[in-house]
Amino acid sequence: MIENDGLTGVILAGGASHRMGYNKAFLELAGRPMIAVIAERLRAVAGEIIIAAADTQLYAPFADRCVADVFPDVGTLGGLHAGLRAATHDLALIVGCDMPFLDPAVMAWFAQAAVDVDLVVLRPGEWLEPLHAVYRSSCLPAIESAIHAGERQAFCFYDNVRTRYVDPSEIEHLDPDLRSFRNINTPKEWRTVLDEVMIEVK
Repeated sequence: MIENDGLTGVILAGGASHRMGYNKAFLELAGRPMIAVIAERLRAVAGEIIIAAADTQLYAPFADRCVADVFPDVGTLGGLHAGLRAATHDLALIVGCDMPFLDPAVMAWFAQAAVDVDLVVLRPGEWLEPLHAVYRSSCLPAIESAIHAGERQAFCFYDNVRTRYVDPSEIEHLDPDLRSFRNINTPKEWRTVLDEVMIEVK
């Protein structure tokens, strides 16, 4: 069992939000910035909240600490590295800033699955979800090696660490529609989220 005081929650907020046309982290969800909602849900399973972003002052109100990338301009790998490097705990649950349906029960399941492995990640079919995954600090050397080798894909180092790939059937009892893993990239997707939230509130 993973206790929340032994887990760091890391939110990556370094994306440019080009397709949205607006900083996704500050889209209003139920009257609050989405980043605040995400931090609150992470707090249910993590004893520490870190936000990795270029503008650390902008996100400071929503986390215990904010950190900038040590390796800028390398995409998600830079955020993964910064968050893991700053984490107080060996185990970190890393999520994106645009995931409005994060489920604490699902996140806790992933943390509890990190036994004798460095990484726990969902693999539905041919794709992976690196931004709703649990990483150990032991991933740092592999991440740094990938960055120095010019790699940019978030999952490029997975074969070099002990990775536990999660099939959707394993968490079907908690999240049959994989809702916790949904992220928002376009205004159309955001309108769909707002419609769903409105239905839930009624």
